Amino acid sequence: MTKFASIAVAALGAALLPAAGHAQTAPAPAATPAPAATSAAQTAPTAGATVFDGSGAEVGKIETISGGNAVVFTGTNRATIPLTSFGTSPKGPTLGMTRTELDAAAAQASAAAAGQIRAKIVPGAPVHGSAGAVLATVKQVNGDQVVLATAKGSAVSVPIAGIGANDQGLFVSMTQAEFDAAVAATAPAKTSK
Repeated sequence: MTKFASIAVAALGAALLPAAGHAQTAPAPAATPAPAATSAAQTAPTAGATVFDGSGAEVGKIETISGGNAVVFTGTNRATIPLTSFGTSPKGPTLGMTRTELDAAAAQASAAAAGQIRAKIVPGAPVHGSAGAVLATVKQVNGDQVVLATAKGSAVSVPIAGIGANDQGLFVSMTQAEFDAAVAATAPAKTSK
């Protein structure tokens, strides 16, 4: 007999969310031209810097910079933006988009990415962990939940939002040990007779 458990979103929300799901790529905004006299500190965006639009209104803050891209958090969305898309102003780094425009672009990119991932979530598809090992396979999709069949014969339900896709296919941001512990924690308690 197969055990069926449900991994609660609140308990594992951050652990299940794919890393790539956090930083959605927005279309590259037009760079704002730099004024003639800018200091060296103003020419390169840095983590923690506030980003402004061409009119000087705040767009968001740069959370991280990696691989030629910056993740800008608007307070609503995170968008991965090429460093080459930033301009400078006396206030700091600038983008050719307002906060509203960047939020709209990030939401659109997120919806497109979610649609591409959903199309890959089909029965029998393997789901990898963060170390690359196959943790489970997709058994079925129930609305916004995916039932995964584990190698040990258990079934566990996870939110679709907790599944990402990369070069290997579907993945969750958990190691085998973390996944096994989560499945064990959601199993119904055994009662003695």
